Amino acid sequence: MPRPKRGPRLGGDATHQKHILSNLAKDLIWDERVTTTVAKAKMLRPYAEKLITRARTGTLHARRIVLEDIEDTEVVTRLFDEVAPRYAERPGGYTRIVRLGPRRGDGAEMAVVELV
Repeated sequence: MPRPKRGPRLGGDATHQKHILSNLAKDLIWDERVTTTVAKAKMLRPYAEKLITRARTGTLHARRIVLEDIEDTEVVTRLFDEVAPRYAERPGGYTRIVRLGPRRGDGAEMAVVELV
């Protein structure tokens, strides 16, 4: 999937950023919505949409590629069996970002990422 960007990242290094995005995508697929910061939401959107697009094919090869990014077999099964068939006719735009306002503790802008 996408390479981590250069410069400032979500985590300390590229590996940490990949794990953050993987965990957020896993929660998004399982619960169909996740609350996070706006910066993480903006990075999660293309990551999750590429996973869903890959899952729409339904092939074994696509499943193995998705399993490299999301290592939870239950979540991948749900993605291929329930989530991807819903978007079979949709050309893209599977997620929506809704801003919530600042977080109470540190003032970080919060958002909800949800499947359309």
